[in-house]
Amino acid sequence: MANSATSTHLKVVIGEAVIASSAATLSTAALEVPVWAMFVGWISFFTRGVNLKQGAINLACVLIGLALGIGAAHAIAVLTPLLGGYAISAVVFAVTGIALSLAKVPVFNNLLGFFLGLVAYFASHQPPSMSAFSMLTVAATLGATAAFLAHALQKRIHQNAGQAKFVS
Repeated sequence: MANSATSTHLKVVIGEAVIASSAATLSTAALEVPVWAMFVGWISFFTRGVNLKQGAINLACVLIGLALGIGAAHAIAVLTPLLGGYAISAVVFAVTGIALSLAKVPVFNNLLGFFLGLVAYFASHQPPSMSAFSMLTVAATLGATAAFLAHALQKRIHQNAGQAKFVS
């Protein structure tokens, strides 16, 4: 029984590692997007409701967070000449208020997703633009897709292991 559990775990680990490394390679080699941003999407998939529908909603919340981050960068640029160093305080207050308010919206209300998107935008050190939004969207979408595939693989391996118990 212990050998079976170890074998199942090993299959899951290897399978998920292959999916993660494939997504990372696709990120850098083919899509030229940062691997860390791909993992933002991966993480978002697991923030709640681990299934395709909830994963898509989680990703949408990350994209809303990206848009909030880009809007915040624009607001900081506009307000800095007026408020100096206090522009960051005003913008963070406003954006945090918006994100916390969005957490009460039906369906698209994943607060962790909003903040993952915000953090991803600012971590990218890109100027606020559609290009930055597109690049981060591609990376996060790849990551969320890879996470869904990894979860589906894990589920299938565990289901097959459960069926094998009844066969032997």
